[in-house]
Amino acid sequence: MKIYADNAATTKMSKQAIDAMIPYMEEIYGNPSSLYEIGQKAKEALEEARERVAKVLNCQPREIIFTSGGSEADNQAINSAAKVGAMKGKKHIISTTFEHHAVLHTLKKLEKEGFEITLLDVHSNGLVDLKELEEAIRPDTALVTIMYANNEIGTVQPIREIGAICRAKGVTFHTDAVQAVAHIPVDVEADNIDMLSLSAHKFHGPKGVGVLYVKKGVPVFNLIEGGAQERGKRAGTENVPGIMGMAKALEDATNSLEKDTAHLLPLRDKLIAGLDAIPYSELNGDREHRLPATVNFCFEGIEGESLLMLLDDKGISASSGSACTSGSLDPSHVLLAIGRPHEVAHGSLRLSFDSNITEEEIDYIIESVNEVVTYLRNMSPFWRDLMTGKRPHVFSE
Repeated sequence: MKIYADNAATTKMSKQAIDAMIPYMEEIYGNPSSLYEIGQKAKEALEEARERVAKVLNCQPREIIFTSGGSEADNQAINSAAKVGAMKGKKHIISTTFEHHAVLHTLKKLEKEGFEITLLDVHSNGLVDLKELEEAIRPDTALVTIMYANNEIGTVQPIREIGAICRAKGVTFHTDAVQAVAHIPVDVEADNIDMLSLSAHKFHGPKGVGVLYVKKGVPVFNLIEGGAQERGKRAGTENVPGIMGMAKALEDATNSLEKDTAHLLPLRDKLIAGLDAIPYSELNGDREHRLPATVNFCFEGIEGESLLMLLDDKGISASSGSACTSGSLDPSHVLLAIGRPHEVAHGSLRLSFDSNITEEEIDYIIESVNEVVTYLRNMSPFWRDLMTGKRPHVFSE
Protein backbone atom coordinates (compact mmCIF):
# COMPACT_ATOMS: atom_id res chain seq x y z
CA MET A 1 0.00 0.00 0.00
CA LYS A 2 1.28 3.46 -0.96
CA ILE A 3 0.04 6.41 1.12
CA TYR A 4 1.13 10.01 0.63
CA ALA A 5 0.71 11.60 4.08
CA ASP A 6 2.72 14.80 3.68
CA ASN A 7 0.20 17.16 2.10
CA ALA A 8 1.26 19.98 4.44
CA ALA A 9 4.59 19.97 2.57
CA THR A 10 3.00 19.96 -0.88
CA THR A 11 0.03 18.45 -2.68
CA LYS A 12 -0.38 16.57 -5.91
CA MET A 13 -1.75 18.85 -8.60
CA SER A 14 -5.36 18.12 -9.46
CA LYS A 15 -6.28 17.09 -12.99
CA GLN A 16 -8.66 20.05 -13.10
CA ALA A 17 -5.86 22.50 -12.24
CA ILE A 18 -3.57 20.98 -14.88
CA ASP A 19 -6.32 21.19 -17.50
CA ALA A 20 -6.92 24.84 -16.56
CA MET A 21 -3.25 25.64 -17.21
CA ILE A 22 -2.73 23.94 -20.56
CA PRO A 23 -4.50 26.49 -22.82
CA TYR A 24 -2.25 29.24 -21.42
CA MET A 25 0.87 27.28 -22.33
CA GLU A 26 -0.23 26.03 -25.75
CA GLU A 27 -2.57 28.68 -27.18
CA ILE A 28 -2.95 31.85 -25.09
CA TYR A 29 0.73 32.12 -24.22
CA GLY A 30 1.13 35.85 -24.78
CA ASN A 31 2.60 38.32 -22.32
CA PRO A 32 -0.36 39.97 -20.54
CA SER A 33 1.41 43.34 -20.77
CA SER A 34 1.42 43.17 -24.61
CA LEU A 35 -1.16 45.11 -26.65
CA TYR A 36 -1.74 42.58 -29.43
CA GLU A 37 -4.57 40.03 -29.31
CA ILE A 38 -2.79 37.02 -27.80
CA GLY A 39 -1.38 39.22 -25.04
CA GLN A 40 -4.73 40.84 -24.31
CA LYS A 41 -6.41 37.43 -24.09
CA ALA A 42 -3.81 36.46 -21.49
CA LYS A 43 -4.55 39.75 -19.69
CA GLU A 44 -8.28 39.00 -19.67
CA ALA A 45 -7.61 35.55 -18.22
CA LEU A 46 -5.34 37.07 -15.57
CA GLU A 47 -8.00 39.53 -14.43
CA GLU A 48 -10.67 36.83 -14.48
CA ALA A 49 -8.48 34.69 -12.19
CA ARG A 50 -7.99 37.70 -9.91
CA GLU A 51 -11.76 38.05 -9.59
CA ARG A 52 -12.18 34.35 -8.83
CA VAL A 53 -9.52 34.37 -6.09
CA ALA A 54 -10.99 37.55 -4.62
CA LYS A 55 -14.45 35.97 -4.50
CA VAL A 56 -13.11 33.04 -2.46
CA LEU A 57 -11.38 35.34 0.03
CA ASN A 58 -14.30 37.83 0.10
CA CYS A 59 -12.34 40.86 -1.05
CA GLN A 60 -12.01 43.14 -4.07
CA PRO A 61 -9.99 41.98 -7.11
CA ARG A 62 -7.72 45.03 -6.85
CA GLU A 63 -6.71 43.83 -3.38
CA ILE A 64 -5.08 40.69 -4.86
CA ILE A 65 -1.38 40.67 -5.79
CA PHE A 66 -0.09 37.53 -7.51
CA THR A 67 3.28 36.32 -6.18
CA SER A 68 5.61 33.35 -6.52
CA GLY A 69 4.25 31.78 -3.33
CA GLY A 70 3.75 32.17 0.39
CA SER A 71 7.33 33.09 1.29
CA GLU A 72 7.41 36.03 -1.12
CA ALA A 73 4.00 37.20 0.07
CA ASP A 74 5.10 37.01 3.72
CA ASN A 75 8.24 38.98 2.96
CA GLN A 76 6.43 41.70 1.05
CA ALA A 77 3.72 42.09 3.68
CA ILE A 78 6.08 42.27 6.67
CA ASN A 79 8.65 44.51 5.02
CA SER A 80 5.92 46.86 3.79
CA ALA A 81 4.37 47.22 7.24
CA ALA A 82 7.82 47.74 8.75
CA LYS A 83 8.62 50.49 6.26
CA VAL A 84 5.32 52.26 6.96
CA GLY A 85 5.89 51.90 10.68
CA ALA A 86 9.41 53.32 10.50
CA MET A 87 8.09 56.37 8.65
CA LYS A 88 5.78 56.99 11.61
CA GLY A 89 8.38 56.24 14.26
CA LYS A 90 6.84 52.85 15.02
CA LYS A 91 9.44 50.09 15.08
CA HIS A 92 7.82 47.38 17.17
CA ILE A 93 6.46 44.16 15.62
CA ILE A 94 4.56 41.33 17.34
CA SER A 95 4.58 37.72 16.16
CA THR A 96 4.80 34.25 17.74
CA THR A 97 7.57 31.81 18.54
CA PHE A 98 6.38 29.18 16.06
CA GLU A 99 5.83 31.06 12.82
CA HIS A 100 7.11 29.75 9.50
CA HIS A 101 10.73 30.69 8.84
CA ALA A 102 9.61 32.97 6.01
CA VAL A 103 8.23 35.15 8.81
CA LEU A 104 10.81 34.51 11.54
CA HIS A 105 13.82 35.10 9.30
CA THR A 106 12.30 38.31 7.94
CA LEU A 107 11.73 39.51 11.50
CA LYS A 108 15.31 38.60 12.39
CA LYS A 109 16.52 40.76 9.51
CA LEU A 110 14.36 43.67 10.67
CA GLU A 111 15.65 43.26 14.21
CA LYS A 112 19.17 43.87 12.87
CA GLU A 113 17.81 47.04 11.28
CA GLY A 114 16.65 48.41 14.62
CA PHE A 115 13.14 46.99 15.00
CA GLU A 116 12.06 45.51 18.31
CA ILE A 117 10.42 42.11 17.91
CA THR A 118 8.07 40.57 20.48
CA LEU A 119 7.46 36.84 19.98
CA LEU A 120 4.40 35.69 21.89
CA ASP A 121 4.33 32.32 23.62
CA VAL A 122 1.96 29.79 22.07
CA HIS A 123 1.79 27.64 25.22
CA SER A 124 1.51 23.86 25.34
CA ASN A 125 -1.66 23.80 23.22
CA GLY A 126 -0.08 25.83 20.42
CA LEU A 127 -2.49 28.76 20.77
CA VAL A 128 -1.93 32.47 21.33
CA ASP A 129 -3.42 33.95 24.49
CA LEU A 130 -5.55 36.91 23.40
CA LYS A 131 -4.97 38.78 26.65
CA GLU A 132 -1.21 38.45 26.22
CA LEU A 133 -1.51 39.77 22.67
CA GLU A 134 -3.56 42.76 23.76
CA GLU A 135 -1.09 43.58 26.52
CA ALA A 136 1.85 43.31 24.11
CA ILE A 137 0.51 45.95 21.71
CA ARG A 138 2.15 49.34 22.31
CA PRO A 139 1.78 52.84 20.84
CA ASP A 140 4.82 52.11 18.64
CA THR A 141 3.57 48.72 17.36
CA ALA A 142 3.66 48.75 13.56
CA LEU A 143 2.48 45.21 12.83
CA VAL A 144 1.06 42.03 14.26
CA THR A 145 1.83 38.95 12.12
CA ILE A 146 0.41 35.62 13.34
CA MET A 147 -0.11 32.53 11.22
CA TYR A 148 -3.67 31.28 10.67
CA ALA A 149 -2.81 27.58 11.03
CA ASN A 150 0.53 26.10 11.98
CA ASN A 151 2.35 24.19 9.27
CA GLU A 152 3.76 21.54 11.62
CA ILE A 153 1.22 20.80 14.33
CA GLY A 154 -1.93 22.07 12.59
CA THR A 155 -3.31 24.28 15.37
CA VAL A 156 -5.69 27.01 14.20
CA GLN A 157 -5.41 30.40 15.89
CA PRO A 158 -8.41 32.57 16.91
CA ILE A 159 -7.71 34.79 13.92
CA ARG A 160 -11.01 36.69 13.92
CA GLU A 161 -10.48 37.72 17.55
CA ILE A 162 -6.82 38.58 16.91
CA GLY A 163 -7.85 40.73 13.96
CA ALA A 164 -10.51 42.49 16.03
CA ILE A 165 -7.95 43.38 18.71
CA CYS A 166 -5.57 44.77 16.08
CA ARG A 167 -8.38 46.70 14.39
CA ALA A 168 -9.43 48.25 17.72
CA LYS A 169 -5.81 49.23 18.46
CA GLY A 170 -5.20 50.62 14.98
CA VAL A 171 -2.42 48.11 14.24
CA THR A 172 -1.93 46.42 10.86
CA PHE A 173 -2.59 42.67 11.00
CA HIS A 174 -0.98 40.16 8.64
CA THR A 175 -1.57 36.41 8.68
CA ASP A 176 0.36 33.66 6.94
CA ALA A 177 -2.62 31.57 5.83
CA VAL A 178 -0.69 29.16 3.62
CA GLN A 179 -1.92 26.11 5.57
CA ALA A 180 -5.42 27.48 6.17
CA VAL A 181 -6.82 28.71 2.85
CA ALA A 182 -8.88 25.99 1.12
CA HIS A 183 -8.69 23.78 4.22
CA ILE A 184 -10.89 25.80 6.58
CA PRO A 185 -13.22 28.75 5.91
CA VAL A 186 -11.26 32.00 5.47
CA ASP A 187 -12.97 35.38 5.03
CA VAL A 188 -10.63 38.36 5.12
CA GLU A 189 -13.44 40.81 5.84
CA ALA A 190 -15.08 38.88 8.67
CA ASP A 191 -11.67 37.87 10.05
CA ASN A 192 -10.48 41.50 10.28
CA ILE A 193 -7.38 40.74 8.20
CA ASP A 194 -5.33 43.53 6.60
CA MET A 195 -2.84 41.34 4.72
CA LEU A 196 -2.86 37.60 4.00
CA SER A 197 -0.45 35.19 2.29
CA LEU A 198 -1.36 31.96 0.49
CA SER A 199 0.35 29.42 -1.75
CA ALA A 200 -1.25 27.35 -4.52
CA HIS A 201 0.70 24.12 -4.04
CA LYS A 202 -0.88 23.58 -0.61
CA PHE A 203 -4.32 22.94 -2.16
CA HIS A 204 -3.57 20.91 -5.32
CA GLY A 205 -2.48 23.87 -7.40
CA PRO A 206 0.93 24.42 -9.02
CA LYS A 207 4.16 25.27 -7.22
CA GLY A 208 5.65 28.73 -7.67
CA VAL A 209 2.36 30.66 -7.48
CA GLY A 210 0.78 32.47 -4.56
CA VAL A 211 -1.17 35.51 -3.46
CA LEU A 212 -0.72 38.49 -1.19
CA TYR A 213 -4.04 40.03 -0.20
CA VAL A 214 -3.72 43.68 0.82
CA LYS A 215 -6.78 45.48 2.15
CA LYS A 216 -7.60 48.71 0.35
CA GLY A 217 -5.88 51.61 2.10
CA VAL A 218 -3.05 49.51 3.56
CA PRO A 219 0.25 50.66 1.98
CA VAL A 220 2.38 48.01 0.31
CA PHE A 221 5.87 48.47 -1.16
CA ASN A 222 7.69 46.55 -3.85
CA LEU A 223 9.83 43.60 -2.91
CA ILE A 224 10.83 43.08 -6.55
CA GLU A 225 11.63 46.10 -8.74
CA GLY A 226 11.21 46.17 -12.49
CA GLY A 227 8.08 46.55 -14.61
CA ALA A 228 4.65 47.86 -13.68
CA GLN A 229 2.90 44.51 -13.33
CA GLU A 230 0.37 43.93 -10.52
CA ARG A 231 -0.49 47.63 -10.33
CA GLY A 232 3.20 48.39 -9.91
CA LYS A 233 3.43 46.34 -6.70
CA ARG A 234 5.14 43.19 -8.01
CA ALA A 235 7.43 43.41 -11.02
CA GLY A 236 7.89 40.51 -13.42
CA THR A 237 5.78 38.94 -16.14
CA GLU A 238 2.86 37.18 -14.49
CA ASN A 239 2.80 33.38 -14.51
CA VAL A 240 -0.55 33.16 -16.28
CA PRO A 241 -0.71 29.33 -16.57
CA GLY A 242 0.16 28.93 -12.89
CA ILE A 243 -2.33 31.58 -11.84
CA MET A 244 -5.10 29.92 -13.83
CA GLY A 245 -4.25 26.56 -12.23
CA MET A 246 -4.29 28.18 -8.79
CA ALA A 247 -7.67 29.83 -9.34
CA LYS A 248 -9.21 26.53 -10.44
CA ALA A 249 -7.69 24.55 -7.55
CA LEU A 250 -8.80 27.19 -5.05
CA GLU A 251 -12.36 27.22 -6.34
CA ASP A 252 -12.60 23.43 -6.37
CA ALA A 253 -11.21 23.07 -2.84
CA THR A 254 -13.50 25.78 -1.51
CA ASN A 255 -16.59 24.36 -3.19
CA SER A 256 -15.98 20.91 -1.69
CA LEU A 257 -14.78 22.19 1.70
CA GLU A 258 -17.89 21.25 3.68
CA LYS A 259 -18.08 17.75 2.18
CA ASP A 260 -14.34 17.14 2.55
CA THR A 261 -14.30 18.31 6.16
CA ALA A 262 -17.16 15.95 7.05
CA HIS A 263 -15.13 13.10 5.54
CA LEU A 264 -11.80 14.08 7.12
CA LEU A 265 -12.71 14.89 10.72
CA PRO A 266 -13.70 11.36 11.85
CA LEU A 267 -10.65 9.89 10.10
CA ARG A 268 -8.34 12.45 11.69
CA ASP A 269 -9.82 11.71 15.11
CA LYS A 270 -9.47 7.97 14.52
CA LEU A 271 -5.80 8.48 13.67
CA ILE A 272 -5.27 10.55 16.83
CA ALA A 273 -6.95 7.89 18.96
CA GLY A 274 -4.88 5.13 17.36
CA LEU A 275 -1.56 6.91 17.91
CA ASP A 276 -2.63 7.98 21.40
CA ALA A 277 -2.83 4.28 22.29
CA ILE A 278 0.92 3.88 21.75
CA PRO A 279 2.56 4.09 25.20
CA TYR A 280 4.54 7.25 25.96
CA SER A 281 3.24 9.22 23.00
CA GLU A 282 1.59 12.64 22.91
CA LEU A 283 -0.40 14.65 20.38
CA ASN A 284 1.20 18.02 19.64
CA GLY A 285 -1.15 20.98 19.72
CA ASP A 286 -4.74 21.57 20.72
CA ARG A 287 -7.15 18.68 20.21
CA GLU A 288 -10.07 20.84 19.13
CA HIS A 289 -8.64 23.89 17.35
CA ARG A 290 -6.76 22.17 14.56
CA LEU A 291 -6.85 21.56 10.83
CA PRO A 292 -9.05 18.67 9.68
CA ALA A 293 -6.19 16.70 8.13
CA THR A 294 -2.99 17.38 10.09
CA VAL A 295 -1.81 15.24 13.01
CA ASN A 296 1.55 15.60 14.77
CA PHE A 297 2.79 13.24 17.50
CA CYS A 298 5.92 12.85 19.60
CA PHE A 299 7.12 9.40 20.67
CA GLU A 300 9.59 8.96 23.50
CA GLY A 301 12.72 6.91 22.93
CA ILE A 302 12.99 7.15 19.14
CA GLU A 303 14.61 9.38 16.52
CA GLY A 304 12.38 10.96 13.89
CA GLU A 305 14.58 10.34 10.86
CA SER A 306 14.67 6.57 11.48
CA LEU A 307 10.89 6.60 11.95
CA LEU A 308 10.39 8.31 8.58
CA MET A 309 12.74 5.95 6.73
CA LEU A 310 11.05 2.83 8.10
CA LEU A 311 7.59 4.21 7.35
CA ASP A 312 8.78 4.93 3.82
CA ASP A 313 9.76 1.25 3.55
CA LYS A 314 6.14 0.48 4.39
CA GLY A 315 4.90 2.82 1.65
CA ILE A 316 3.98 5.78 3.88
CA SER A 317 5.35 9.22 2.98
CA ALA A 318 5.37 11.43 6.07
CA SER A 319 7.56 14.08 7.70
CA SER A 320 8.92 15.14 11.04
CA GLY A 321 8.03 18.79 10.55
CA SER A 322 8.28 21.59 8.03
CA ALA A 323 9.58 20.59 4.59
CA CYS A 324 11.61 23.80 4.56
CA THR A 325 13.78 22.54 7.44
CA SER A 326 13.71 18.79 6.83
CA GLY A 327 17.45 18.76 6.13
CA SER A 328 18.24 20.13 9.57
CA LEU A 329 19.34 17.93 12.47
CA ASP A 330 17.98 20.44 14.97
CA PRO A 331 14.64 19.69 16.63
CA SER A 332 11.61 21.58 15.35
CA HIS A 333 11.39 25.16 16.65
CA VAL A 334 7.62 24.66 16.69
CA LEU A 335 7.81 21.73 19.09
CA LEU A 336 10.31 23.56 21.29
CA ALA A 337 7.92 26.55 21.30
CA ILE A 338 5.11 24.42 22.79
CA GLY A 339 7.45 23.12 25.48
CA ARG A 340 8.62 19.78 24.13
CA PRO A 341 12.15 18.96 25.40
CA HIS A 342 14.85 18.35 22.79
CA GLU A 343 14.99 14.58 23.26
CA VAL A 344 11.23 14.26 22.67
CA ALA A 345 11.04 16.83 19.86
CA HIS A 346 13.53 14.69 17.90
CA GLY A 347 10.99 11.85 17.90
CA SER A 348 8.17 13.66 16.12
CA LEU A 349 5.94 12.60 13.24
CA ARG A 350 3.67 14.77 11.10
CA LEU A 351 0.94 13.10 9.07
CA SER A 352 -1.08 15.32 6.74
CA PHE A 353 -3.53 13.91 4.21
CA ASP A 354 -6.15 15.09 1.73
CA SER A 355 -9.76 14.25 1.04
CA ASN A 356 -8.84 11.05 -0.81
CA ILE A 357 -7.69 9.31 2.38
CA THR A 358 -9.67 6.18 3.29
CA GLU A 359 -10.40 4.47 6.58
CA GLU A 360 -8.40 1.47 5.41
CA GLU A 361 -5.38 3.72 4.88
CA ILE A 362 -5.80 5.30 8.33
CA ASP A 363 -5.86 1.81 9.86
CA TYR A 364 -2.69 0.92 7.95
CA ILE A 365 -0.93 4.08 9.16
CA ILE A 366 -1.83 3.32 12.79
CA GLU A 367 -0.64 -0.28 12.48
CA SER A 368 2.59 0.73 10.71
CA VAL A 369 3.50 3.51 13.15
CA ASN A 370 2.90 1.17 16.07
CA GLU A 371 5.15 -1.50 14.54
CA VAL A 372 7.95 0.93 13.68
CA VAL A 373 7.90 2.71 17.04
CA THR A 374 8.07 -0.66 18.84
CA TYR A 375 10.92 -1.83 16.60
CA LEU A 376 12.97 1.33 17.13
CA ARG A 377 12.42 1.33 20.86
CA ASN A 378 13.57 -2.28 21.14
CA MET A 379 16.86 -1.23 19.50
CA SER A 380 17.37 1.94 21.56
CA PRO A 381 19.72 2.17 24.59
CA PHE A 382 17.95 5.42 25.46
CA TRP A 383 14.62 3.56 25.61
CA ARG A 384 16.16 0.92 27.85
CA ASP A 385 17.31 3.66 30.22
CA LEU A 386 13.75 5.02 30.31
CA MET A 387 12.22 1.64 30.99
CA THR A 388 14.73 0.71 33.71
CA GLY A 389 14.31 4.03 35.48
CA LYS A 390 17.78 5.39 34.71
CA ARG A 391 16.08 8.30 32.94
CA PRO A 392 12.68 9.81 33.79
CA HIS A 393 9.83 9.60 31.30
CA VAL A 394 8.51 12.84 29.86
CA PHE A 395 5.12 11.37 28.93
CA SER A 396 2.86 9.11 30.93
CA GLU A 397 2.07 5.60 29.71
